Amino acid sequence: MPKKSLRVAACQMHADENIEKNTYEIIDRLNTCARKKVDIAAFHEGILYGYSNCPDFWSTLDQTRIEKAERQITHVCREKGIAAIIGSTHLEDEHRYNSLLVIDRDGTIQGRYGKIHLAGEKWCEPAQHLPIYHLCGVPCCFLICHDIRYPELVRLPAAAGAKICFFASCESSVTSEHKLSAYRAMPISRATENDIYVIMANAPADPLDINRAGSSHGESKIIHPNGNVIAEAGIFTNEIIIRKLDLHQASRNIALRAVNDITRLREWMKDGVKLVDCEKEHS
Repeated sequence: MPKKSLRVAACQMHADENIEKNTYEIIDRLNTCARKKVDIAAFHEGILYGYSNCPDFWSTLDQTRIEKAERQITHVCREKGIAAIIGSTHLEDEHRYNSLLVIDRDGTIQGRYGKIHLAGEKWCEPAQHLPIYHLCGVPCCFLICHDIRYPELVRLPAAAGAKICFFASCESSVTSEHKLSAYRAMPISRATENDIYVIMANAPADPLDINRAGSSHGESKIIHPNGNVIAEAGIFTNEIIIRKLDLHQASRNIALRAVNDITRLREWMKDGVKLVDCEKEHS
């Protein structure tokens, strides 16, 4: 039977290059979310490593520190019965990706979503995988930061079945005023143009160093399929926003019309949907 509702959280927290400290803070928030009966908790882009773009950091990084952190987080997910989306980095055939680790509530790693459209990162490569993963039985898709500017990365998975898009970001700082209006508009647009929920987890601004690397402008959001923001964090705050989602409201109607309406784009859209990797739900 399809799930009717889901409690989700966007966890907004400060992070830096201290992987072990970040891991401790993530686990603390997962424990808090579990106590509040959250089903899925989302964290921002690169939260495990403070979204560092420093060449020295990447040239000296011991990947086993990331792997150990991921194991610790996965253990907590299994122990507490909570699913999580964690900003991380991984290697495949010696190629590094800026990625999200997607963990279901039983500790099963459903897979990874790698950032497709990079925003100047020199330490990683663009990923080629557009997946749907099931979390708590619900089909979900994913974006990382600059990906939000490419609507097809949500349109195609939504047409293929995704009801929730988890958007992990670490955008420019609050001082980039010319970008802030677009930053607000784009995740709202991705929700309403597809009739699905969008859960945005962004890094907060640092009040002690407004342009610190790995900080952003906060305002993590939970967005209804009609485009209304139903929960939003502050700019500087470490906080968790939680809402119960009525999954019947995620009709995917607009995404489906884009594929099924009789227009000259119809067959082209259908071919695009075939590019989505619809992973099977784990029993």
